Amino acid sequence: VQLQASGGGLVQAGGSLRLSCAASGLKLANYAFAWFRQVAGKEREGVAYSAGGGRSTTVYSDSVKGRFSISRADDENTVYLQMNSLKPEDTSVYYCAAALSSMAPVSPSGYRYWGKETLVTVSS
Repeated sequence: VQLQASGGGLVQAGGSLRLSCAASGLKLANYAFAWFRQVAGKEREGVAYSAGGGRSTTVYSDSVKGRFSISRADDENTVYLQMNSLKPEDTSVYYCAAALSSMAPVSPSGYRYWGKETLVTVSS
């Protein structure tokens, strides 16, 4: 199983980016998925969660609610994170992760598969 994350980059505050995470060896539609981020010296923070198994439930951290949106393209076996109205405090490395359940765990320890980091830098 591999998760391939992409889409990070440098953007000015107020701008937008879309992160992608393409899966191989795993049918993402069946499983919960999440995006996490981490800055040096801090714990990994979950920012967006999506339940699997046909459920449409999504959950966002308070820090990104109303600005970020997680979505799935089941035909592409890909999950996206649309990030709008970006702020300098959104600067971080971002990770995609898949859990071996349809319910989305809050803790990073609940996720079995992880993509490599993709860096998002928001300039002020």
